[in-house]
Amino acid sequence: MDTKLTLKLDQEIIEKAKNYASKQKLSLSRLVENYFNSLTSGELNNGLEISPFVKSLSSGIQIPADLDYKKERNDYLDQKYK
Repeated sequence: MDTKLTLKLDQEIIEKAKNYASKQKLSLSRLVENYFNSLTSGELNNGLEISPFVKSLSSGIQIPADLDYKKERNDYLDQKYK
């Protein structure tokens, strides 16, 4: 069930977050949800603290183990330079 949440943040931070979310092809709501989920997942991290930058990279997207990244990159470049 989705519930509305209102946050007050610095305008510059909001713009940076919107830009980041856009580049990740995520909504800002999904980005915040993923971040909150990572903070509250309860998983032990062996006493190591994860930096805010690394936490910000979490997108919630699952990458298949058998992904052929070289083929994906070549396909992307083929499309880009058509």
